[in-house]
Amino acid sequence: MDNGLEIFLVVAPGLEAVLAEEARAAGFAVQGTMPGGVTLSGDWAEVWRANLSLRGATRVLVRLGSFPVFHLAQLDKRARKFPWGDVLRPDLPVKVEVTTRKSKIYHAGAAAQRIERAITEELGAQISPKAALVVKVRIDDNLCTISLDSSGDSLHRRGMKTATGKAPMRETLVALFLRACGYDGNEPVLDPMCGSGTFVIEAAEIAAGLLPGRARGFACETFANFDPGAMQALRDATIRRETPLQFFGSDRDAGAITNSTANAERAGVAARCAFTHAPISDLTRPDGPPGLVIANPPYGGRIGNKKLLYALYGSFGTVMKERFTGWRVGIITNEGGLAHTTGLPFKSGPPVDHGGLKVKLYQTAPLP
Repeated sequence: MDNGLEIFLVVAPGLEAVLAEEARAAGFAVQGTMPGGVTLSGDWAEVWRANLSLRGATRVLVRLGSFPVFHLAQLDKRARKFPWGDVLRPDLPVKVEVTTRKSKIYHAGAAAQRIERAITEELGAQISPKAALVVKVRIDDNLCTISLDSSGDSLHRRGMKTATGKAPMRETLVALFLRACGYDGNEPVLDPMCGSGTFVIEAAEIAAGLLPGRARGFACETFANFDPGAMQALRDATIRRETPLQFFGSDRDAGAITNSTANAERAGVAARCAFTHAPISDLTRPDGPPGLVIANPPYGGRIGNKKLLYALYGSFGTVMKERFTGWRVGIITNEGGLAHTTGLPFKSGPPVDHGGLKVKLYQTAPLP
């Protein structure tokens, strides 16, 4: 195994520090952060483990090597000497994606052709735009860096949530927003605008110790150096925890409750989740210890006209202040004015890319 691999975790810009915190807590060797990602060092087993266990990473890239290039003939020559066979198999098709920046090689298409030809003629693998295996090439300031996407489908596709509503938030973002609110699986979580139930289900999975990648496969499982036994050992090593906690979701849309219930069943956490068809005004505090209320409410850039949403946010704030003493509150919105309408003592986090918008997490300390 190569202990000197550079592993790059892709993350939504704005949440790099939160993902780095998750990776450190999981025992990964975090080297640093940069816009859109977190860098780790480790061996190939850490690549398998990152895909299987990290809740906030969008995908896991492995940097295979780099070399300086100043013209296409040089790229062609060095690409042919690159050890493709160490990781790629000749019997599986490959897709090549190239980006260039501030380099003498400025034509990404021409660069991609050279890389593709090298892989085809030196390794024997075919090139296909639909291939599951993706080689990512970045030529930046005349340095060519070659990486391999070890995830395949985006890691938010966990294979369990098939019923979704309008403008759902990806599981990877949800996991990081929960962590940013200090959630660690040891308190109840309530989402009063639960949609397809992602916040509630994610919180229940964390409390139960369930691996986010337990129900899906990864591109790395087709690598030439993949170790099925090591991956199976990682899957088997995680033991489900029993938790006495309950997790709650409600929504004024009956269809959302149907979807949430079905998704919780598929995720294996239905016994710990309770979903109720109710508007915000009917929300009641659950029995038991205080915890976290978190929601991704409608906002003007996402759903509808924001002028019609002030009453909803105002009602939400009133219910929180009157019925949820001791609970923390978090909401995600791109409208600071709507967050202010709640009257809650929010502090906001950095802007985060979400569906083409810049949203922020607004959160409180335990309410007095």
